[in-house]
Amino acid sequence: MTLLRKIFSFISFLTVVLLSIGLFLDIREMDRTEGGYEPPYSEVTGETINWDEMDLTSTGLVRRGLVRRGYVVNFIVNGTTGMISLELFGITFEARKLSERAIIVHKPREAFIKRGFNPEF
Repeated sequence: MTLLRKIFSFISFLTVVLLSIGLFLDIREMDRTEGGYEPPYSEVTGETINWDEMDLTSTGLVRRGLVRRGYVVNFIVNGTTGMISLELFGITFEARKLSERAIIVHKPREAFIKRGFNPEF
């Protein structure tokens, strides 16, 4: 019984460690820019989001937006409202709308128009 408990403890510990590493990597990949946090949002360094790399999603007949698939968390941006949602284990959580900085620096409006959306943000 003790051996079985140790095996399950190790598997549980390993699962938590791997999920934590995956979550860390997903969050780090979400925004690889630094600086420019105050208007006019200049002096930004780093790599902006490449919207062409993101997948186009659909739920039934409703087109939602673009998704960046991660190891643990998928980041979904609604092409109409600009709402950012996080998908974890198939459950979607609405997080927040795109910030002014994100709109100016990463230019999602142009990317969504290119993909056939009518952004309202």
